[in-house]
Amino acid sequence: MQRSAVRPSPIFLGLLALTVGAGFLAALGGETAARAGVFLLVLGGWAVSLCLHEFGHALVAYRGGDWSVQSKGYLTLNPARYTDPVLSLLLPILFLAIGGIPLPGGAVWINHGSLRSRGIESWVSLAGPLTNLVIGIVLAVVVGTAGPSDAAMVTDYFTGDTTANALWAGLAFLALLQLSAFILNILPVPGLDGWGAIQPFLSYEARAFGAKARQWAPLILFAVLIGVPGASGVFWDVVESLFGAVGGNEVAAAIGNELFFFWR
Repeated sequence: MQRSAVRPSPIFLGLLALTVGAGFLAALGGETAARAGVFLLVLGGWAVSLCLHEFGHALVAYRGGDWSVQSKGYLTLNPARYTDPVLSLLLPILFLAIGGIPLPGGAVWINHGSLRSRGIESWVSLAGPLTNLVIGIVLAVVVGTAGPSDAAMVTDYFTGDTTANALWAGLAFLALLQLSAFILNILPVPGLDGWGAIQPFLSYEARAFGAKARQWAPLILFAVLIGVPGASGVFWDVVESLFGAVGGNEVAAAIGNELFFFWR
């Protein structure tokens, strides 16, 4: 691979710088600044993770035989190079800010005919959500080992000082969102990565159905999560179980959620 093909783009570096700057704002600012810092930290971190998610797809595809992803610029982490930057970056951020639903981004275009095996096709699809899983685990471990204890977070919460550990709360909430994106994306629903992982092993009829349903099936899923009583609760119960299993600080994540949705 040429060095320029894998060098992070200025857009990605800008998103990363915004996220880091927001982290400092959350850690060092006063109450208003800390709340703004958490909001920007979570949004910026989510945008960075979307770029890494798409990069994961592209990197595994490149290693698996689809060298066209290099010429398309998919290995530069540049969202402007994605098949649909609006679906890949802007809409997921908007849905996150409005309703807290971790809407998956639109996948990069992969030339499946160039991939060497059905197994590689499956791994290309899994690479994106597995990236979210790794990010979520790393953030949860960092907060769990370097951040305040549950007792300290509870004390802050009940004394009304929710911004005292705003940085850790924001990182914990971002970790929770990464795990929710992983679980949502591995569901075997046409249009999601979980379907892409099993699609190479399905019958022709099933693949044809998936091709037709991929445009509307995710929308139906999100409508169910938002509109069907209890559906969202079941989903978040699974997410929180995984979050707890990897050592996530649930109190910190709850405070981070409250700080992020400051208008509620």
